[in-house]
Amino acid sequence: MPKSFIDEPTLALDRHDGNIFVLTMRKAPENRINSHYAQKLISAYNLIRKTIGPNAPGAVITRGNDAKFWCTGLELDESDTNPSANSEGFFPLLATLLDFPFPTIALITGHTFGGACPFALSHDYRVMNSSRGYISMPPVNLGLHFPGIGTLLRLKLQPQVARRMLLGAHRWTGKEALEDGLVDLVAPPEEMLGKAMELAGRWAPKAEMGVYSLLRGEL
Repeated sequence: MPKSFIDEPTLALDRHDGNIFVLTMRKAPENRINSHYAQKLISAYNLIRKTIGPNAPGAVITRGNDAKFWCTGLELDESDTNPSANSEGFFPLLATLLDFPFPTIALITGHTFGGACPFALSHDYRVMNSSRGYISMPPVNLGLHFPGIGTLLRLKLQPQVARRMLLGAHRWTGKEALEDGLVDLVAPPEEMLGKAMELAGRWAPKAEMGVYSLLRGEL
């Protein structure tokens, strides 16, 4: 049986065998991220880091709470009252994942829009719902920009795919996302968690030598 570490209205964290943690976002509406929620996610990731400890196997899966939405990006209106929202929340969240000492898996349960795209790409692996949901980053349609918006796209995607995402605002289905390398696996909703757990179990031992995040940084 998994052990519950966090059980709050907006967030749950459970530990499974093999030091595999499942973090479930359940913030209304649609798991949109503001600076406060980003800090809450960071705290959960740091709890995982401290619980597992150094030179030990482990992995984390970040999932949505239903098969309709994974995350629909940032709460854009927060910047109207807090111009530092991204630097206080979203950017540190991405940095936490990019420097995480254990394998990270985004279990993309449903729609993934806007800032959720770099959030997903900051994970090492991505498993997507094969039956429902799109991945799309439409700032070009909304007149939005922030410094570094294309950095993870350049690092993680083929140039033509990054261009379709940032300049074309293309909407990928699970099948298309797999073909274009945005995700590593697709699975129907009832099999998604099992596939992500298999992936986590396969890669968790790679953290034992203590160089996982250092090697990730070389990519």
